[in-house]
Amino acid sequence: MSVLCRPAVWVPENTISMEETLALARRLHPNHPKLPLVLRMIQNTGVVKRHLIQPLATTLSHPGFEARNRIYVREARSRIPAVVEEALSSAEVTAQEIDAIVFVSCTGFAMPPLTAWMINELGFRSDTRQIPIAQLGCAAGGGAINRAHDFCRAYPDSNVLIVACEFCSLCYQPDDHDVGSLLSDGLFGDAIAAAVLRGSGGTGMRLLHNASHLVPDTEGWIAYEVKATGFHFRLDRRVPGTMNVLAPALHTLAGANGWDASRLDFYIIHAGGPRILDDLSRYLMVPTVAFRHSRATLTEYGNIASAVVFDALRRQFDEGLPEGARGLLAGFGPGITAESSLGAWSAPEPLRVGRQSTSADGLLADAPPALRH
Repeated sequence: MSVLCRPAVWVPENTISMEETLALARRLHPNHPKLPLVLRMIQNTGVVKRHLIQPLATTLSHPGFEARNRIYVREARSRIPAVVEEALSSAEVTAQEIDAIVFVSCTGFAMPPLTAWMINELGFRSDTRQIPIAQLGCAAGGGAINRAHDFCRAYPDSNVLIVACEFCSLCYQPDDHDVGSLLSDGLFGDAIAAAVLRGSGGTGMRLLHNASHLVPDTEGWIAYEVKATGFHFRLDRRVPGTMNVLAPALHTLAGANGWDASRLDFYIIHAGGPRILDDLSRYLMVPTVAFRHSRATLTEYGNIASAVVFDALRRQFDEGLPEGARGLLAGFGPGITAESSLGAWSAPEPLRVGRQSTSADGLLADAPPALRH
């Protein structure tokens, strides 16, 4: 079965704090009729710090859609190689052993896709399959994992590289006074993530099943309005309420595998915002601590779009899990779409010295009750 190996995650060196974000909102929009609401919404995100691909002063300027897209391509080509190298190393595979590349991004555009550049410049085989995905937004992280899983099921023993490149700050629109756009100015951050899905071998999340679910008649609830100045983010206030529809879909996916979505050992959830995590926790009937890795990503990096699930998964790797621990990964985004998958943890082989060993049974014996069911 395919194993999603440890992700590599990179964030830029430029940062902005919540205090700086609030001060900017007050300075740039002093007469906005809904400024108090916007400030309260930004504070409620819980985002302490975000990372920006450019210094703040440059981010706040708008040189035009064309110039911004050139920055996107230039910075992506500059930053992706090191992230990919780390992901390949973690999975213990080489570029020549990769059979397909899934590339996801919603913050810039390139044609040919950046997968073509990667194949040419980073040592991948010329017959490597290219699977670029550009319009799933925040759901694309989960979607990329699911499409990679589908590829490995169609072509057993294949290896798939997934790359998520999101420079959300390049979508900043200084003249857009829509409340959703202003909220996005205090919510989204920049990041690149990469991970390898190995068709055989490897340690990490062993994928079992995946599913997609579209909430009917919500196409305009999370959207880009594309103008001459670029992408303008639109967000409907009803979005958090969709968790009461998506939670049953997650229960259905888990139930099809004979699992209870309320009694899993780990949860890797896209952190669109704290309200989404709170509502999903309630509808899934799991403690809020179950989403601690998603909340940590939101707090430290902001909403980094399709890269969120990879950073939350990276944090789960750091914490560790025993062999066989069962979990759920889900990303939510435009559509409104949910891309989710089930997996069981594949832990590294234990070291054995004489009669002493660390076994999965031993780990489970000392684990919290949630890991022993």
